[in-house]
Amino acid sequence: MTGNVITDFFNYFIVNGGYIFELFFNHLLMSIYGVIFASAVGIPIGILIARFSKLSGLIITLTNIIQTIPVIAMLAIMMLVMGLGNTTVVVTVFFYALLPIIKNTYTGISNVDSDIKDAGKSMGMTRNQVLTMIELPLALSVIIGGLRIALVVAIGVVAVGSFIGATTLSDIIIRGTNASEGTVFILAGAVPIAIIAVLVDIGLRLLERRLDPTRRKKAKSETNPRVQTIN
Repeated sequence: MTGNVITDFFNYFIVNGGYIFELFFNHLLMSIYGVIFASAVGIPIGILIARFSKLSGLIITLTNIIQTIPVIAMLAIMMLVMGLGNTTVVVTVFFYALLPIIKNTYTGISNVDSDIKDAGKSMGMTRNQVLTMIELPLALSVIIGGLRIALVVAIGVVAVGSFIGATTLSDIIIRGTNASEGTVFILAGAVPIAIIAVLVDIGLRLLERRLDPTRRKKAKSETNPRVQTIN
């Protein structure tokens, strides 16, 4: 260590780049796996409660209760059932990712204009066809917004996973907290975690805007303005 935090920080990255990249990849992968599994369950549930709105209060309340449980407590509970390691962290991410996915899917489907749905039905579409050809495409940007929130939450949950033996970027942070001069280690773990969160948020936010039907309609009208005649 040279005593200069910035210099030591970059030197640490140069010397341990492969190790940091491995932890970076593991951290991102666990976050993505948890959100994928939550999407496989949460999106159908969101569609279901949009169809049967009486269930929405119960389901959203249950997922809200999960969010109130501290991450370290949830990890401890999962550890007692599943043991130590990455799988336990992925399952914990799954539970925390459910709320934004279910809520945004429900909101997106529920807010589709009823006139558009009625027009589809009048054309002879079945209920499932209305869902797949009208409701889901129009709600897609809102659903992507839920995935974005879920993935950012997942990155934070995974960061706590090092306390139960998962291989995440927090391994470096923990090493820094145990060292007498651990600032460089803490930064070496915290900065990549922040980079993951920022990149995921920006990437999915851009995708969310791109899929927003109101923005697409506005962009189309701007690129094809009506020709006005002057009398």
